[in-house]
Amino acid sequence: MNRWILAYGGYDPASEGLREALCTLGNGYFAVRGAAAESSADEVHYPGTYVAGCYDRSSIEVTGYRADNVDLVNAPNWLPLTFRAAEGEWFDVDQAFAEGRLLSYEQQLDLRRGVLTRLLRFRDTAGRTCRVAQRRIVSMEDPHLAAMETTIVPEDWSGTIEVRSALDGRVANMGVARYRNLPGEHLTHDKPTEPGDPESSWVKTTTISSGIGIAVAARTRSSDPAERSRYSEPGWTAQDLRIEVEEGRTVTVEKVAAMYTSRDRAIEEYGEAALAAVRRADGFDALLERHELAWAHLWRRAQLSVDHPDVQRVLNLHIFHLLQTVSPHTVELDVGVPARGLHGEAYRGHVFWDELFILPFLTTRFPEIARALLMYRCRRLPEARRAAAAAGRRGAMYPWQSAADGREETQLVHLNPRSGRWLPDHSHLQRHVGLTIAHNVWRFHEATGDTEFLAEYGGEIILEIARYFADLADYDRSIDRYRIRGVMGPDEYHDAYPGREEPGLDDNAYTNVLTAWVLRRALEALALLPEDRRAELRERLALTCEEITRFEDVSRRMHVPFHDGVISQFEGYDELEELDWAGYRERYGDIRRLDRILEAEGDSPNRYKASKQADVLMLFYVLSPQELDDVLQHLGHEHGPELFARTIAYYLPRTCHGSTLSSLVHAWILASTDGDEAWDVFLEALGCDMEDAQHGTTAEGVHLGAMAGTVDLVQRCYAGLSTRGGTLHLDPRLPSAIGELRLGLRYRGHWGIDLSCHQDRLRVSLRPGVALPIRIAFGAEDVLIQPGASWETPLQRGRAAPDAG
Repeated sequence: MNRWILAYGGYDPASEGLREALCTLGNGYFAVRGAAAESSADEVHYPGTYVAGCYDRSSIEVTGYRADNVDLVNAPNWLPLTFRAAEGEWFDVDQAFAEGRLLSYEQQLDLRRGVLTRLLRFRDTAGRTCRVAQRRIVSMEDPHLAAMETTIVPEDWSGTIEVRSALDGRVANMGVARYRNLPGEHLTHDKPTEPGDPESSWVKTTTISSGIGIAVAARTRSSDPAERSRYSEPGWTAQDLRIEVEEGRTVTVEKVAAMYTSRDRAIEEYGEAALAAVRRADGFDALLERHELAWAHLWRRAQLSVDHPDVQRVLNLHIFHLLQTVSPHTVELDVGVPARGLHGEAYRGHVFWDELFILPFLTTRFPEIARALLMYRCRRLPEARRAAAAAGRRGAMYPWQSAADGREETQLVHLNPRSGRWLPDHSHLQRHVGLTIAHNVWRFHEATGDTEFLAEYGGEIILEIARYFADLADYDRSIDRYRIRGVMGPDEYHDAYPGREEPGLDDNAYTNVLTAWVLRRALEALALLPEDRRAELRERLALTCEEITRFEDVSRRMHVPFHDGVISQFEGYDELEELDWAGYRERYGDIRRLDRILEAEGDSPNRYKASKQADVLMLFYVLSPQELDDVLQHLGHEHGPELFARTIAYYLPRTCHGSTLSSLVHAWILASTDGDEAWDVFLEALGCDMEDAQHGTTAEGVHLGAMAGTVDLVQRCYAGLSTRGGTLHLDPRLPSAIGELRLGLRYRGHWGIDLSCHQDRLRVSLRPGVALPIRIAFGAEDVLIQPGASWETPLQRGRAAPDAG
């Protein structure tokens, strides 16, 4: 494999689910798992297709709870295509493999070009041998189109080949084993109608509760004359092509598909739009050429390279899947970022807080995509306000899990596969998702200087989130501090105090510290707004002087618990028991899902100082050391520089990395204290999906936040890149395993900023343009770089001088 190829040699049914997820093709509008074209959903294959933002709701009774689940819908499958020698058996890769008739098999995903290729040879039961090459794309140039080219060579026979090309709308959401006892049917099917031309087929469906129409049309052509016949039933249609072939002579079948929904713009009727799109579409080669050009433009803007081929390949894979989930086509859609991408059905396609890990990379390369993702949150601000009001609070309370309309979609119960028990789920108490949204809005403003967005949308979001948390904080006279009670932090292993029936924890440090930070940013945002807009916003929000004073008061007197010279994860954390880590590792080996292990034993992680991902350490990821120090000092906590080192050393050994994000955060933190260990943890984070580190979860959808986070780590941690106060701050910390790091950035109107970092020097170049000069802060230096100019400075061996900011 090279830096741009993900290659698999041989066929392995046991790893097919993982391959399907990692070989998913998409364009930000829809995505298709990398399943074999002839396969259907079974214990080996799952050919899922997902349209961004297309959700449907269903309900069921589970252990006395009314489960109201909304799913990212598995849309009609355009892939089905198989073939046979006349009167023989239809090709099936699993059957051929099981019977020893699969003579060779290779699969390659070309990341640079966005092309999935399958090369195979097989022999049918009559002894006839075929060589097959199949190429597939989901067009990055036209968001509605996909195409597949299948080339067949009969090696030792002549006669008739039959090719069956179908569209299958009889699909359901069945891609996650633990969900299969819950309703998965989401589509009703229109009565089949003839498309009016011999090459085309179409299927129209409608989601059951949300009423979204989904149509897929396909055009199937052969390089040789073909006799056609058609078969249709509700939700399914197929064409059979009979083609005369000669030994050793190639025959090619081309299938072009179009996906449209009733939510699309600039169409009259979604079924006719799909049919018209495939009729006017060019052939495979022309579609491929424009698709490759679109990907070339994306890679040019997404430039990030290291001189470590194995690491570069995985980084390319991660960027590839990020841009397949959210692309320039996303800008015109009203969608968030599903935590598992458009690659599978885990987490039901819900939107969590993963923008925290995804937006930094997008903002400095594709700010229009980042802005669109923030607009998804902005449009759901009214629902967040209603949620806060229903809870008796002011402001906006965003949900932990979001989907179509912004209501809380977190499940009430979840299944522990280890014990087989359904358990109450309290993760909706992760109120910090609102703080993340405010944080993301502010970081976007810092990086882009987009004051129009801040004035029109962002400022209002920050203020309403700040209002909610200022109202959520209760004053405790006994300590003269504000406290936030009854929440959960990012560490989902603790959701209640031992022996207490009521869920929730008090004074979660992550939540409280970020509340203090966001309240100050809200006041800063208000001051930055043009005077007229500031007056309008204060009038519309009825934001009084008393409320602004409360923002200031809470930001200065928020309670942050401490114990043993470190920041406590929450109030009372120091009273929990220590876990027998060695004993559990000896008994179970992999203890990343410690919560499931303990529950199956009749125990609970609530009793122990054991974290899925340590809340407190997340603070060191979200805030710079200077920002965190500033918050604590503003709160009146005088501390020495040893506090952070003690806190990190305390929590690292008490974390079991039950989240894919945990290794990422730990690699980030260790980069400033232990470069060798940080590099090892970074490699673990890189391998999370490639190696399916969580044993089967990647097959249900990639971990998009962790993927994007590894890329962000290279950019913001290794290159030391941050944007504050209209200045580009640089503090490189290259690991010894990397000799050179190169980045291409967009920043403050500059479409071309090239940054190259070596172990001994740093160089920044601006391509010519009309944007204003940019200011660079590096150590004690403050440099203004003009368009078309460059700046270079030596580095200390292995790292730069400390950031003066």
